[in-house]
Amino acid sequence: MSILESFQIALDSLTANKLRAVLTMLGIIIGVAAVITMLGIGRGAQAQIEAQIQANGTNLLYVRPGAQRQGGVAQAQGSAQTLTYEDARALAEPGVAPAVDLVAPEFGAGGQVVYQSVNLNSRVTGVTPEYLDVRNMSMADGEFINAAHVQSRATVAVLGATAASNLFGDEDPLGKTIRINNSSYRVIGVLTAKGGTGFGSQDDQIYIPLTTVYTRLFGGGRFRGSNQVSVINVKITDASQNDAAIQQVSEILRQRHRVSYEDDFSVVSQQDILQTLGNTTAVFTMFLGSIAAISLLVGGIGIMNIMLVSVTERTREIGLRKAVGARRADVLTQFLVEAMVLSVLGGLIGVALAYGFSLLISRIPLGTLTLTPMIGLDSVLLATVFSIGVGLFFGLYPANRAASLNPIEALRYE
Repeated sequence: MSILESFQIALDSLTANKLRAVLTMLGIIIGVAAVITMLGIGRGAQAQIEAQIQANGTNLLYVRPGAQRQGGVAQAQGSAQTLTYEDARALAEPGVAPAVDLVAPEFGAGGQVVYQSVNLNSRVTGVTPEYLDVRNMSMADGEFINAAHVQSRATVAVLGATAASNLFGDEDPLGKTIRINNSSYRVIGVLTAKGGTGFGSQDDQIYIPLTTVYTRLFGGGRFRGSNQVSVINVKITDASQNDAAIQQVSEILRQRHRVSYEDDFSVVSQQDILQTLGNTTAVFTMFLGSIAAISLLVGGIGIMNIMLVSVTERTREIGLRKAVGARRADVLTQFLVEAMVLSVLGGLIGVALAYGFSLLISRIPLGTLTLTPMIGLDSVLLATVFSIGVGLFFGLYPANRAASLNPIEALRYE
C-alpha cells in the first residue's frame, strides 16, 4: 500500500466520523494557536518596549547617584544624591571626554499644576537646552528652553503632549499661564508625543529651566557646595565609543568626588538596558510558549485515545486486511498516517486561528497603548513541527497495537 493510498483511507475514515475528528483535533488546534499567539505577544511587547527606550535618544549614557548605606546595608541606587550641576559642567568641558558629545543634567520632582479649574499632579523636571537633543525630543509647537531662560532663571514651561492635553484639552496652551506649586509659569512650547504611560512618561512631564527649579520651585539640596541633580544624561559621539565614554565619564567623576575604591555613582548605557531587557523578555516569551505547549501534549493524548478507540472499532477490518495479504508495515503506516493527518490539519487550523487572535488583540486598546503581537515564521514552523511530532509520537502506540493484531483473532472479534 502506498502512502497516497494510506492518506486517502485516512481521509475517508475521518470524514466518516466528522464530529469525532474535529473534537480530536481540538487539543492540537488550541495548542498550536496558544503557542504562536503567546510567542507573538511576547515578541510584540519586547519590540514595543525597546522602541520606547530607543525613542529617548540614541547612544545614551545615564549617570545616576550612588546608593547610600544605613547600618551597613546599601539602599536603592540613586538614594545617595551625589551628583551635582558642576559635575555635569565638568563632563561637558571641550576635550575633557572626547567620546562625549552632549551633556544634559536634570533635576525633578512631583508638583501640583493648576490651570483655571484643572488641577493635577505631574512631574516637573528642570533641564538645560541640550536636553532636547540628548533625549531625542522635538517640538510640536512653540520653542524649548534656551540658554537665556537658564541664565535668567525664567519662569517659563514646556509641556509634554499628555500634560498639555490634560491641562488645556483642545485649547492652545502657548502664552497661557499655569501655576506650579503656587508659582506662575508661562507656557512657551509643547513637545511632540513620544508614547509611554505612567508618572515617568516624558509626555506627562512639564519642563522648566534647571536654575529655576533651584531658586524658585524645589530649592534642591547641595552636595560639595553645588546644586544636586537627579540624572546626568550623556550623549556619546558614536555607538562604537560606548565603552570609552563610560571609562572617561567614570574617571572624571572619580577625580571630582575623590573616590578610588567604590564609586558613589553609576553609569548605565542604553545598550546595557536594551540587552538586559532583551534577555528578560526572551525568557518571559519562552515561558509563555512553554505553558501554551502543554495544551499540545493534552491534544496528543486526545489523539492517542481516539486512535485506540478506532483500532478497537476496526478490529475486524484490520483482520480482513491482513487475511488478504496486508503486511504489518501496511497497517502500521495506515494508522500512523491517520494520526498525522489529524495533527497536521489541527496544526494548520491552529495557525490560522493564531493569526486571527493576533489581529483581534492588536485592535484592543490597553489604555493609551496598543499591543501588536509579532508572529514570526520560526514560531509558526516550531508550533507546526511540534504538533506533527505530537501526532507521530502519540499515534505510534495505537498504530503498533493495530499492526500487532493476530488476523485470526481479529476476524473472530465481535
